[in-house]
Amino acid sequence: MKRFNYKARDKSTGKTVKGNIQADSESIAGKLLIEQGYIPESVVEEGANNPLGKSAQRITTKDRIMFTRQLATLVGAGLPLSASLRTVADQTESKGMRAVAEEIITAVESGKSLYEAFSAHPEIFNNVYISLIQAGEASGTLDLALRRLAEQEEKDASMMSKIKGALVYPAIILVVIIAVLAFMLIAVVPQVRDLYHDMGQELPALTQALVNITEFFGQFWWLVIGIVGATIWGSWKFVKHTPKGREVADTFKIHVPIFGGLFRKLYVSRFARTAEMLIATGVPMLESITIAINAVSNVVVEKEYSKALDIIKSGKPLSDALSGLDYMLPLIPQMAGIGEQSGKIDEMLGKAAQVYENELDEQINNISTMIEPILMVIMAGLIGIVVGGTLLPIYSLVNSVTA
Repeated sequence: MKRFNYKARDKSTGKTVKGNIQADSESIAGKLLIEQGYIPESVVEEGANNPLGKSAQRITTKDRIMFTRQLATLVGAGLPLSASLRTVADQTESKGMRAVAEEIITAVESGKSLYEAFSAHPEIFNNVYISLIQAGEASGTLDLALRRLAEQEEKDASMMSKIKGALVYPAIILVVIIAVLAFMLIAVVPQVRDLYHDMGQELPALTQALVNITEFFGQFWWLVIGIVGATIWGSWKFVKHTPKGREVADTFKIHVPIFGGLFRKLYVSRFARTAEMLIATGVPMLESITIAINAVSNVVVEKEYSKALDIIKSGKPLSDALSGLDYMLPLIPQMAGIGEQSGKIDEMLGKAAQVYENELDEQINNISTMIEPILMVIMAGLIGIVVGGTLLPIYSLVNSVTA
């Protein structure tokens, strides 16, 4: 089916509305609008140069959270679903999100369920989102499902933002180290070389090595930039576009010093929090765990966690299925066991997730303190080498002259 941008007038209110509609042809799109109570003024097929079509590709996590939060509020207040969607679409500032909302409105007004309308946009709404919408519709708790979705996405976005923020400080220090080394090599080392050359003295081994490095970069800087650029580009393509590259990157995340523990707790808390939401909303246990595993977003961890599915299918409880899995921290199966005994497995998984989320917050806040000594040692060592290859030969040369 094709997508058309339309401008029409509402028969009942006389107001002009704009939006998107899917149909096989322009004439069918016009008929659908008439059936929905609109008088079409213009119906144009969406092309590659249409800014509305392009903007639909630029929907941020914040846009989706705001859309979900507002929709939950309106549905919870008792406003009809179609009116709630229309109100949210009118209020959103994101053109991309508004375009998607218009398509969802069109689908709902044509008789489809909200679950089916959201399912048409898997690039924006993932399996967790769609499953919760389906369960919320089936159980009559759509507002609760939407509210939980918004809260979970806010927590996840906040946690990832904190982890990225914790990486900023080490990145700044590394840039400073590189800048200092570059200055020493470019400005100081050549002067030492010229001084020794003018006095007919042979350069010390360390100084000669620094001179060779400086001359190499001076003559072949274009080659260095090309190799570094090609390495970065090739690594990005390998990680982003090949299954093996994704596996290598995900393995690195969970084993890298200092940050490996952070990522493991992030994945465990994400798994437990997602399972809690799904089970509490009424999604069957096996389906909830399957979706929660896929929500982890690390192929290595997902592969390991997937071993639990066969154990659950064999009739064993969730606590047994999760016990002994690599990368599964011990509190999760313990709390799952307590939940199985008390009949509150969703609540216990939520409490376990909260424990690890709190630990993550504390570790992220302390990350600079953990990394700073290591970076200082690295900086001192590299600068010490450069200083040793520049200042010490000068002192040696002065001493030999005065002697």
